Amino acid sequence: MQKKVSFYSDGLLLTGILHIPEDLKPGQKRPAFTVLHGFGSNKDGGTALLAAEVLETLGYIALRFDFRGCGDSQGERGRVICEEQVIDTGNATNFLETLPEVQVGRVGVLGFSFGAAVACYAAGVNDKIAACISMGGWGDGEKKFKKQHETHEAWAQFSQMMQEGKAQLKAGVSIKVPRYNIVPIRPGIRNNLAPGSIMEFPYEVVESMYNFRANEVVGKIAPRPLLLLHAANDTVTPTEQSIDLFMNSQQPAELHLFSDVDHFILANQNTVVHATLQSWLNKYFPLDT
Repeated sequence: MQKKVSFYSDGLLLTGILHIPEDLKPGQKRPAFTVLHGFGSNKDGGTALLAAEVLETLGYIALRFDFRGCGDSQGERGRVICEEQVIDTGNATNFLETLPEVQVGRVGVLGFSFGAAVACYAAGVNDKIAACISMGGWGDGEKKFKKQHETHEAWAQFSQMMQEGKAQLKAGVSIKVPRYNIVPIRPGIRNNLAPGSIMEFPYEVVESMYNFRANEVVGKIAPRPLLLLHAANDTVTPTEQSIDLFMNSQQPAELHLFSDVDHFILANQNTVVHATLQSWLNKYFPLDT
């Protein structure tokens, strides 16, 4: 069952879809997950939708919602500041715990790509988040950008854009930056973007991502469980980013790299990915405790 919900974060109304398993009996409570969409995406397509459907099928309550400035939520469109999304994640967690179907103290977070970086950071600074699943995430914005713009020419163009953005911002002007100038995605997998994804962003978004370092707090998630999933050859978010997150984490943490998939690992219907996710949930975040 799915139903529309909304909650407030910093005075902004955020919209979401709540997934409730069909076998949930009256008066029964289940663990739940907030599901965080990717960069400038939304709740209604792509990995956020797939992840929520998978969690619902496995018996978990799931809330996929639009970050501020995205989808149907309030806020300046395209202003996806990392630290503000961490706040939205905390407020989504608080909202879930008010629902009669949800077990208090058993709300985890699952994030994809940009949302995965936010998930790791949010779980590191908010001990109300009971478990963290990161799919194709990153832990060091500067290092990520340098790998994504790896050639001398590409890095020069990116650096020039940042210099111009900083100069204009000091003058009180926020330049607009096209999506693929920030995060390149090869044409062959762009169809995995959710319909309605934002295609240009204010410069402050770039600066926020550049300075965002989930690596600095991911070790604080323990003793709560952490699962890191990443494509072994990710052409969007460098695979080394999840390796670095794992190296900075504490146990219990697991890292799994998958062949035959690219960045949008759930979109490929890879049975190994799904089996790994289900096995980890059964072990570290089971329906019954």
